[in-house]
Amino acid sequence: MSQYGYIEGIEVGTLFENRAELSKAGIHRPTQAGICGGSNVAAESIVLSGGYIDDEDNGSNIIYTGHGGQEDGKQIKNQELTTGNAALKNSSELNIPIRVIRGFGGDPNWSPKSGYRYDGLYSVEKYWRDYGIEGYVIWRYYLVRTDQTKLIENNNNLETSRRKITTNSIIRNSELAQKIKSLHNFTCQICSEKLNTPSGPYVEAAHIRPLGKPFSGPDIAENIICLCPNHHKLLDKGGITIDQNFQVIHEKNIIGNIKELDKHNINIEFFKWHKGFWTDR
Repeated sequence: MSQYGYIEGIEVGTLFENRAELSKAGIHRPTQAGICGGSNVAAESIVLSGGYIDDEDNGSNIIYTGHGGQEDGKQIKNQELTTGNAALKNSSELNIPIRVIRGFGGDPNWSPKSGYRYDGLYSVEKYWRDYGIEGYVIWRYYLVRTDQTKLIENNNNLETSRRKITTNSIIRNSELAQKIKSLHNFTCQICSEKLNTPSGPYVEAAHIRPLGKPFSGPDIAENIICLCPNHHKLLDKGGITIDQNFQVIHEKNIIGNIKELDKHNINIEFFKWHKGFWTDR
């Protein structure tokens, strides 16, 4: 039976001698697989232990490589979006956090010198299909730490850890977002919905190409559109794309056009990037 989130009695930083101990404690049930979960469920946990050359560990965020396609530690064929890889996709879409365990074989800046360490809960913010260093298709997952019970420390020193966390944070221009929303009269550019609340109208400034790692979209007006929460979520998850004619596509059907304003220029290259990213998956 799947068990998500915290495991009672297991604190962040708890060390385990081997995979068998992890399994017995329920922190990561498989004794070999790096991902606990299957195609029809969300993932419970992952072990990060240097098994894939494309992994990137930054402590508070991780770019994790899915499983499959390896032989003797080398990628020899494409990965598929099945079993554990599909489970991590499900975690992203269902907003279910996963437990992250670091093993001694991982990034030396963040991994224990021996055994395995439970490092808390991370959300699967994004997932995408990519080509790895060795030339084969891999599935990648951007994980962000949500656990606030204990700070994880860089092995060099705590100050290094704090600097890294600060460097990786995303600072958004709230004045720019507010300006864009105001220009559109707090109305969704797709459905024309305007949500009135006791504290005023509500709409969201959506970045077409996402900010921060790994997509590095710019925080500029040309990369922002004004959307209701539902269409914002659909945009972020690829449920809708927008073509070069500003037509909105949902499940291969054109459902309308993005409403444009002369005072708000949108760079069509961001729509091309977004459509290409989701079409190629």
